[in-house]
Amino acid sequence: MFETLKNVFRVKEMRRKLLYLIWMIFIIRIGCQIPVPGVDSSFFKQWFSSNAGDAFNFFDAFTGGSFERMSIFALNITPYITSSIIIQLLTIAIPALEEMQRDGEEGRKKISQYTRIMSVALAFLQGAGQVYTIHSAFKNPNWYVYIVALFTMVSGTIFIMWLGEKLTEIGIGNGASFIIFANILSGLGTGVN
Repeated sequence: MFETLKNVFRVKEMRRKLLYLIWMIFIIRIGCQIPVPGVDSSFFKQWFSSNAGDAFNFFDAFTGGSFERMSIFALNITPYITSSIIIQLLTIAIPALEEMQRDGEEGRKKISQYTRIMSVALAFLQGAGQVYTIHSAFKNPNWYVYIVALFTMVSGTIFIMWLGEKLTEIGIGNGASFIIFANILSGLGTGVN
């Protein structure tokens, strides 16, 4: 196994791709530590521990703990994954989308653009739901703080979505899958007893 890793790092192109992947994961992990402006972290940790359940833990695992910390990446890549699934299902149901998919590269670009637009819409919807749910966790609760928190989380989702697409472009694999994998691995140490 170590010989295989040594061989991978000998090839310049693979070394560049792997270092890029590690750098992107590092950026994501830093973003998972930066709290949303105005959130009282101690209150939210206490709220999370008293309301924790399987659904919260599952979602927190996908976000790499950023949901529990209420970080700028609290929504993470989940709106993008959800919109990808919805668009795939709609492609089967709507003939125009099915035709677009068969149009080759140009059609796939349009479908990809629709997926991104739906991701942003879902991020606003999910972010608004999270802000409403934890509105008492804000230090100075008012509409301005809620709106800043919402736009911060949506911006975090857009940034992670962009990073996922960049990871896919460099050719190692699916960027969104790598982000989810890295997030799950980040919580592995705390989940194993």
